[in-house]
Amino acid sequence: MTTTETLTPSKPKGFDGKGFDGSGGRGRRARKTPKGRQVETDALEEIQALLTDRPRRRDLLIEHLHLIQDKYGHLSAAHLTALASEMKMALAEVYEVATFYAHFDVVKEGETPPPAITVRVCDSLSCCMVGAETLLAELPAKLGPDVRVIRAPCMGACDVAPVVAVGHVQTFKADVDNVTKAVKAHEHAHAASPITSFDVYRKDGGYSLLKSCLDGSRTREDMIKAVDDSGLRGLGGAGFPTGRKWTLVRAEKGPRLMAVNGDEGEPGTFKDRYYLGLDPHRFIEGLLLAAWVVEASQVYFYLRDEYPELRLMLLEEIAKVEEAGLSPHTTINLRRGAGAYICGEESAMIESIEGKRGLPRHRPPYVAQVGVFGRPTLVQNVETLYWIRDIVEKGASWFTSHGRRERKGLRSFSVSGRVKNPGVKLAPAGVTIRELIEEYSGGMQDGHTLKGFLPGGASGGVLPESMADIPLDFGTLEPHGSFVGSHAVVILSDQDDMKAVALNLMKFFEDESCGQCTPCRVGTEKAVKLMQQGPWNEGLLNELSTAMRDASICGLGQAAPNPLQSVMKHFPDDLKKPLKGW
Repeated sequence: MTTTETLTPSKPKGFDGKGFDGSGGRGRRARKTPKGRQVETDALEEIQALLTDRPRRRDLLIEHLHLIQDKYGHLSAAHLTALASEMKMALAEVYEVATFYAHFDVVKEGETPPPAITVRVCDSLSCCMVGAETLLAELPAKLGPDVRVIRAPCMGACDVAPVVAVGHVQTFKADVDNVTKAVKAHEHAHAASPITSFDVYRKDGGYSLLKSCLDGSRTREDMIKAVDDSGLRGLGGAGFPTGRKWTLVRAEKGPRLMAVNGDEGEPGTFKDRYYLGLDPHRFIEGLLLAAWVVEASQVYFYLRDEYPELRLMLLEEIAKVEEAGLSPHTTINLRRGAGAYICGEESAMIESIEGKRGLPRHRPPYVAQVGVFGRPTLVQNVETLYWIRDIVEKGASWFTSHGRRERKGLRSFSVSGRVKNPGVKLAPAGVTIRELIEEYSGGMQDGHTLKGFLPGGASGGVLPESMADIPLDFGTLEPHGSFVGSHAVVILSDQDDMKAVALNLMKFFEDESCGQCTPCRVGTEKAVKLMQQGPWNEGLLNELSTAMRDASICGLGQAAPNPLQSVMKHFPDDLKKPLKGW
């Protein structure tokens, strides 16, 4: 017979036989409160008062964060906790979105909130060329400790540089004196007055084309053919044929949606701002026509936060359109960006529309198949929609009658830098840089000689004066390692250091990288460090550029090396000189 011995387990060291709660059992002490940060009653009541009867949907998270930021000047831990509770979201989700966007000031528990007034000084290329660094150096002492002065990326007003935003109100051609006056006034943004009002636009035949579509006088096929015949392309940078895009989206099973990209954050770009302020209803009619063609029941118009006066104006003008019964087929939802250049990339914009961080999506699927809320989505740029009414009413031949050097159509160039008359220049496709300067921009500034230019903002690289006679259009600059993109032109002169130009642009990409992929996140940071050091190590910089181009998820990381590479290629003499800057 086998005897089985009963073994008594030994006690853990330090165990006294009583439970962890002192009761003699082995259970943990019961929590008096749930896990995590607790909701403060006062903070919850303040959030509820702000949101009123607004829906607590996940996609409205960024809109609700703006309400808090606008009211209190920052996002406190207590308010974020209360918002998460009110929206039935994990606090981590709210925090990850709030901390992603530059215009949200997240204040952690125990931290001191920022001063009541924040002054943002644009440090993008056009502003640095005319004194932004001096403003950054002098304003803190002038304004005192009760005002926060920080750097900010391009604010979309390069033609009136330097630009400084006091709160959300911008001061153009800023200097220490007018910024100081703006701080003392500290006004909130007011709705802009459109140059062409709703009544004037309608008297001039506005919305007649839309009505003819809604009443069946025109077919969707008619609209697509007119746009196809004109050769209209996406004018936000990619240049995809508009009529073809409409056809592709229509081929997808409904329900379909539409998103409008008004987040022109490319340094040197400000044409969408110009057209929205000039004639907003021409744009709104184009938007409603495109939505009708693809049968989009909802339109999400994503407008950058740097244009608060336009946002307030558009809310008023869209309401007039709705009251007039001109949008029975769709609903326009105006969404507010929060200071993230990456959201100009269409899939990152869609993530932001859905209330998330603006991280670009992997492709395929493309947004025409899986876009906003997983539905087939038509994405259009502001200027593209602006031209639809004219193209259809005047005929495709009217649009194609413009052009030079066998290029067809009209192009809007945002021109800034060393010219006498910067601004938005409507010119024929195929115009050259030299013609833009001499015929449209009043020539070079006195004492300046053309040395180089950015043909397509920061992403398009820097080309030398010897290429100033190449036609500017889609496909003409690619053989030279550049592209026209959003038609943002910055003119550089013999008084500009091309190494400083490339460094300024690389710092922009470093700051605006979303951080999702290592080649872009680390590559831009490493490139800045290498470029700031003595002589450039061209071999190492070329190797780094190749890695960024080949492995980055989206166009930001892929295009970031363009200024660096073009300066090494076209301006070798500048590489031999010490970094000068402005």
